[in-house]
Amino acid sequence: SPLNRVAFLRTDHQFLSAALKHPSTSFLLLKDLAPLTHSPSKLAHVSFRDVQPLIGDNPYEKSEDELIAEYNSTTTIPQLLFLGLDEGDKSGFEWNIYQGSPYFALDVTPKGSIEDKANSITREMESRGLTFLQGRMHLSLPASPAAIYAQARAILDWNARNPFCAQCGQPTFSINAGMKRTCPPKDMASLTTSVGAATPARSEDRLSCATRKGVSNLSFPRTDPTVIMAVVSSDCRRILLGRGKRFPPDWYSTLAGFVEPAESVEEAVRREVWEESGVSLGRVVIHSTQPWPYPANLMIGAIAQTIPDGEDIVLKHDPELEDAKWVDFDEVREALRVGTSGIGEGPGKDYKEGGLRLPPKTAIANQLLTAVVNGFLAGDPKM
Repeated sequence: SPLNRVAFLRTDHQFLSAALKHPSTSFLLLKDLAPLTHSPSKLAHVSFRDVQPLIGDNPYEKSEDELIAEYNSTTTIPQLLFLGLDEGDKSGFEWNIYQGSPYFALDVTPKGSIEDKANSITREMESRGLTFLQGRMHLSLPASPAAIYAQARAILDWNARNPFCAQCGQPTFSINAGMKRTCPPKDMASLTTSVGAATPARSEDRLSCATRKGVSNLSFPRTDPTVIMAVVSSDCRRILLGRGKRFPPDWYSTLAGFVEPAESVEEAVRREVWEESGVSLGRVVIHSTQPWPYPANLMIGAIAQTIPDGEDIVLKHDPELEDAKWVDFDEVREALRVGTSGIGEGPGKDYKEGGLRLPPKTAIANQLLTAVVNGFLAGDPKM
């Protein structure tokens, strides 16, 4: 990502107030988690003036303590995130020793009391020829904007999924510029008692909650670790590839799966490969990682090697894969050259029908396969 998240400034409402209105500030709008775009390969950004009708003059005018004290569960507050500073723009915003253009993300999904204003912004953006790009994966974006979109999508999705406290079930409130949620001690809305009578809001109107005691007083965004692995045969001549049941014809990829509680990354790699393909692994080397905001995964890429007598493919354990097979390095090299694409997209112009197809360069699976065929396990230093 090109952004310095300056996480320690998220509680500074004066910093956020200044960053919000700076001329260099960019806002990424998302509607139902779909980003505003010029095209599938280019995000669209708007200015403070464009979002002001929805967020108001300054949602950061008051401190977090003041906002929590005034919490009202009947008021729909637009979900606004501070993403960070693009330090590559030295002509941008300055705050103490920090410099760069501020980036925010805003959820313009129509809901509650902000429905009309959110719809108005959507119509304005569409009148400019911009589009909220639908789809689960946006693999055509270049690396830097893809990282910004991934951050915005993951955190907006987490906020949307956690409107209630996991401890007491009462509504939560977004703080820290969208990066935390808290269970306020009181609610300024008129509440209804068990017999249906309206009562004025008082501090005792909110039930006690364990999250307001000790150090567990907040809810943080989650990240789910997932392993994805290029599996190499014991003689370092073949790669194990799997095919999901929804993949296009001839399209294969590396195997993947979730890390379970109290399990190391290496254990998860060995377990998932055996469960899905029946293949048994020896050494496992962590190669690289990639955030995957669908909804909150961190893909931990590994390269693993089988034990000599553990290469037989058995698909009867976990029925997740439609097929799995061993592929020679040369065939993988050729597929990386002409046969890569996202699901639903066509292969390269030199691709021949019936040839192997693989994920695009923007996917970590592609990077793992590229590393393997370029000699990652050959023994040369990697640092």
